[in-house]
Amino acid sequence: MKLVVVSAGLSVPSSTRLLGDRLATAAASGDAAADVRVVELRDLAVPIAHTFTSGFPEPELADVFQAVAGADGLIVVTPVFSASYSGLFKSFFDALSVNEPDALTGKPVLIAATGGTGRHSLVLDHALRPLFAHLKAVVVPTGVYAASEDWGAEGLDARIERAGGELAALVSGLSATARPRSGRDSFEQVLPFEQRLAALRAAE
Repeated sequence: MKLVVVSAGLSVPSSTRLLGDRLATAAASGDAAADVRVVELRDLAVPIAHTFTSGFPEPELADVFQAVAGADGLIVVTPVFSASYSGLFKSFFDALSVNEPDALTGKPVLIAATGGTGRHSLVLDHALRPLFAHLKAVVVPTGVYAASEDWGAEGLDARIERAGGELAALVSGLSATARPRSGRDSFEQVLPFEQRLAALRAAE
């Protein structure tokens, strides 16, 4: 199993990186041959910005894009900025979607975030989950949010273990079949409302 952890933490040491590491450990615990690669977006901030101005990724960033596209599963962790994911985090996935449009199609993704207060825990469902649904990833049911007071407190370990187990199960379940790399958008052929209304009237 190949896992890639994408961490958008900015400080050293970083609670965002720590959460990513613990989630990776939980997901890989049942696979002795698991290959885990951690990507620190902090180190790629300049290449990510250059991608938008030059139109193509620099070699270091292109290698990361290929690693993400080739991974069996993805763990993404961002600090909360202004009640949402960080700009660096969003810029990375914007650049990825432009250069590798199908990189996340059908790929299991575990979403996680860190913040200074538990009041921002809804960032998982109102920001991260919609983003990766748009990118056509298979988002793990359990997301993990860790506020400052959660470290060392009861509950965080259980959420990490549950989320890691769900990611591993998804990866195992999908490994025997090829994930779709592209497909028709379900909104490409939408029946006009007038035709639906006419069909209802005819049925009366």
